[in-house]
Amino acid sequence: MKYMLMVLGKQADYDAMSGKASSGSPAWSEADLKAMFDHMSALNDDLAESGEWVDGQGLTEPRQARLVTAGADGAPVISDGPYGEAKEVLAGYWIVDVPDFARAAEIAARAYACPLPEGAPHYPVVVQPVDTTSGTET
Repeated sequence: MKYMLMVLGKQADYDAMSGKASSGSPAWSEADLKAMFDHMSALNDDLAESGEWVDGQGLTEPRQARLVTAGADGAPVISDGPYGEAKEVLAGYWIVDVPDFARAAEIAARAYACPLPEGAPHYPVVVQPVDTTSGTET
């Protein structure tokens, strides 16, 4: 069964990773970044080796996201976003193909255990089954 494991974040977290601290988001050092990248790389490598990896990506900072709707003529209407009301946004994800939710939860717990600088926010990893009833899964 396929699951999407989602890592959350805020713009302040991305700013902190580039060395700019803010309230509740201490600046990350190069060692902090290396520890995070090493942890995630090891997880990705293990998932690929076990055959559970389907896809996974880190996303750019939220300030680069855009909201798209459609005008009356169907043409895209693009605006800056997401807006400040968003508590957290999707920062990265994995799609895994595993036997059951328990295995997906084990992987999510390992992702959650990623080292962070002291005082940095620690968000839960969202685990959601991929809908295979629509016939559009890959």
